[in-house]
Amino acid sequence: MFFVRIWIGLFIYQQQYFTFAIVSFNQPRFRINTTWNSNATTFANQSLVGTLPFGVFVNSNNSIYIPNYKTGEILIWQNENDLNPTKTISGNLSYPYSLFVTMNGDIFVDNGDKNGRVDKWIQENETWISVMNVSSACFGLFIDIYENLYCSMYYNYRVDKKWLNDTTTIVAGTGVEGSQADMLNNPWGIFVDINLDLYVADRWNHRIQLFRLNQRNGITVVGSGSAKLTIELYSPSGIVLDGDQHLFIVEKVNSRIIGSDENGFRCIFGCSTNEKLSSPMTMSFDSYGNIYVTDRDNHRVQKILKNQLDSKFVLF
Repeated sequence: MFFVRIWIGLFIYQQQYFTFAIVSFNQPRFRINTTWNSNATTFANQSLVGTLPFGVFVNSNNSIYIPNYKTGEILIWQNENDLNPTKTISGNLSYPYSLFVTMNGDIFVDNGDKNGRVDKWIQENETWISVMNVSSACFGLFIDIYENLYCSMYYNYRVDKKWLNDTTTIVAGTGVEGSQADMLNNPWGIFVDINLDLYVADRWNHRIQLFRLNQRNGITVVGSGSAKLTIELYSPSGIVLDGDQHLFIVEKVNSRIIGSDENGFRCIFGCSTNEKLSSPMTMSFDSYGNIYVTDRDNHRVQKILKNQLDSKFVLF
């Protein structure tokens, strides 16, 4: 039996009302033109995360989860002050690209590269089970507020959704490479908001596609072909929404992070030669608005501190 863990609350700020759902990850809210420190620090280096790290997940308690792409282990830091992982989980994982952690600590992880499935580590009894069959690696994984599972299949040009009734359907892309509104070209990161709208980093179409619930034609919200071109993208790989539904995008080839607010899109890190990333892949916020990003070709995970006095407030 599945139980949906949703709590809808009301938050009052400056005589405005906001509805939000409690989720397992962080969605801070920021003031306009919030800035982040131009000097990132290394949270985990190659000796811990191995070569070519892809995924990172920070839960609402600020525990950090990073898969070691080469060994297949899942490394867990209970909090950001721990120098070394407090727990390491091993399993029959082959080159895990992505992971997602639920409110109760269960870990969904890509195991599709050679084993053709998504696996789940159950925290309660510390065992592994297979939860979804896939035809290629899931470069992005997501669990929505109704506990449906999404897999972004880079090599199959589509996003699949496994419903709680165990049926699996295609919710974005056709399975054929293309640039039309209903097609994708090597999709990577995905994000599903509380309305069950799906955002896809459509990597080689250099755009972010929004697929409204039950709609197979995507809307280009930023990048090539968008109605209002505020910034160009080149090979987006990771996406996150903040507490105001503003997009934050990891750009692999340009090695930078793009953020948005009421004024539109702008570069927030990797904007100059002093801010060094090399083929970053994915990012995750902690509850303070700091950014953790996998700096793939530098074989490390970087932490980018938000400058002080730049948040409206933080939702936990």
